[in-house]
Formats: sequence, C-alpha cells, structure tokens
Amino acid sequence: MGVSCLATVPSLLAVVPLQPRPDAGAALTTGYHLPRSMTAVIRCKIEDDVNPGGMSRRDVVKFAGATLGIELIGSSGSMVETASAADLIQRRQRSEFQSRIKGTLFTALKANPELVPSVLTLALNDAMTYDKATKSGGPNGSIRFSSEISRPENKGLSAALSLLEEAKKEIDSYSKGGPILYADLIQYAAQSAVKATFLDSAIRKCGGNEEKGNLLYTAYGSSGQWGLFDKQFGRSDAEAPDPEGRVPQWDKASIQEMKDKFSSIGFGPRQLAVMSAFLGPDQKATEALLATDRDVLPWVEKYQRSRETVSQTDYEVDLITTLTKLSSLGQKINYEAYTYPVRKVDLSKLKL
Repeated sequence: MGVSCLATVPSLLAVVPLQPRPDAGAALTTGYHLPRSMTAVIRCKIEDDVNPGGMSRRDVVKFAGATLGIELIGSSGSMVETASAADLIQRRQRSEFQSRIKGTLFTALKANPELVPSVLTLALNDAMTYDKATKSGGPNGSIRFSSEISRPENKGLSAALSLLEEAKKEIDSYSKGGPILYADLIQYAAQSAVKATFLDSAIRKCGGNEEKGNLLYTAYGSSGQWGLFDKQFGRSDAEAPDPEGRVPQWDKASIQEMKDKFSSIGFGPRQLAVMSAFLGPDQKATEALLATDRDVLPWVEKYQRSRETVSQTDYEVDLITTLTKLSSLGQKINYEAYTYPVRKVDLSKLKL
C-alpha cells in the first residue's frame, strides 16, 4: 500500500541529501534541502508497507509536515516587513485618535438623528466634485466654504455642516497631532452615519429593543469590512472651493444625469443603487425613481431584498466598498497625519 506527499518551499539549509533508514523494508525516496534562492521539493513515497522495525507511513507524513513547518518559519523573515518601533507608535496614535473621533461623531449623530441623511449627502457632494480628467476636486473638505455650501445642489446641508463644525471643536480639543482636517471629518461622519443606519435597522428587526439590536449588529453586522476605509486617514483639505457645475441637484436630476455623473468617476448602476440613501432624505422615494431604469432596477431589487435579511450582507458590504472608494477619489493619503513626538524619558533621573 503506497503513500506520497509533495511540497515545494524555499529552504534555508545547505544541500543535504536525506538518506533513508538502512533497516527500512520499503523503498523510501526523498528530495534535498536547497539554498534559500532555490526551491526545495520534498517528495515522500512508500511503495510497500514497511516492516515493524522501519519507518511507517505515518512517520513519513510527520516528517514531511515538520520539514514544511521549518521551511516556512525560516523563510518568513524575508516575506514580512519588520515594522520599526516608531511605526508602531504612530499606528497606535492614529488608531486611538480615530476611535475617539468615531465616538464623538456617533454621540453627535445619536443626538441629532434627523441630520443623518444630510450628513450622507454632504459627504457625497464633497466627493462628487472630483474630475477624472484634471484629477482635481474630490473629498477634500471644500464644501465647508460658504460659496460652495450655498450652491443649489447643497441646499439644506448647512445644518449638517454646522453639526460637524461643533464636533470638530471637541475633536481638536483632545487631538495631540493637530486639528482634524475637514476632508477626514466629513468622510468619517459619513461612516458614522452609515453605521447608525445599520444599527437602527438591526434594532427595528428586534422590535425596537436596543440591547438586542446591538447584539444582532455585533453578531451579524459588517463592522469588519471597514478596514480599508479606516486606513485612508490623512486626506488633504482644499484651500478654495471646487469649481461649480460638477455636482447634480439630486432631487431634480434625471436618472440618466445621475448615471452619467456616477460613470464619470468610475461608478455604474450598481453603485448608484447602493448609494440611494445618499441622494436625498427619502431613500424609498429615491429607490422608486431609480427602479424605473432597467439598468439600475436589478440592483435596487437586490439591495431591497438584502435589507430584509438579518445580516444585510450584500447591501452593507457593497455600500462600504463604494463609500471607501468614493471617499478617496483624487486623494494622496498622509499616513503620518495626526501623529506626534513621544516624550522621551531621561533614564538617568529615575530613582530605582
């Protein structure tokens, strides 16, 4: 009865043939250990059962597994980039700051739930100024300027901006790495608003029981999908308003105009459908309009069905993916933003 196994891994050892035990009754064939720059192929084959005093099939499998483990451990150093202590400190600083920002924004939106739709549209319109041809505009906080927030497409969004400006004062008061930029503030507010809608949906599915709704969202929600969004922390603020005429008036635009605008930034009917909550205060009315277009209809129906499920997986994952891409259009992320020097301790002054 035969057994065989094959593994191909880089090796750290010198070229050394692996000799079979002389007392084994079976023909045991092995490969060689090769230098790191080469590839080691481990072949184990037993053509016949070994005698009781020889190497059994189980021994061969264990041997191959152990060899594989050694090879992978030895070679891992060349595959994994070692982070310096400074890098780890900066990551922790940014992560802690992010957590506090999210807490502040969540509290602000919980106290003003009626502004959630406006916060979503505010983030969308700030990003929709992106022009692919000139690579200008995008989610750069330009909507904070009075001449831009007062444009027709931004009608009704001033209250949402004021809410974020108040939140910014609190955030800046505890920031150790400088004031938060509007570009980050607006997009993170959108993230908090999206999470609030997901949580509210879970609570409704639990008959309005907030505790059970939180448990449901924790167990089945999409919190784990926000990793890439959270990494995009360190956008740049615009120094002047973005050009006019780049953002449609969503409540007056035709579906074709919406599709054209989404297409201009690399999105299609799928993204238009999943962003329906960003296009106005009444998501159902927006979806009813979008459903009249044959290209958008299948996606509207898909996300409506998804929202009826316990987890809303399709809807939530696609919305997070779309918002993540939208919130980084034209931006070069500064991954050292909001970090600060660590106070050095003079060990000579310590009394031990």
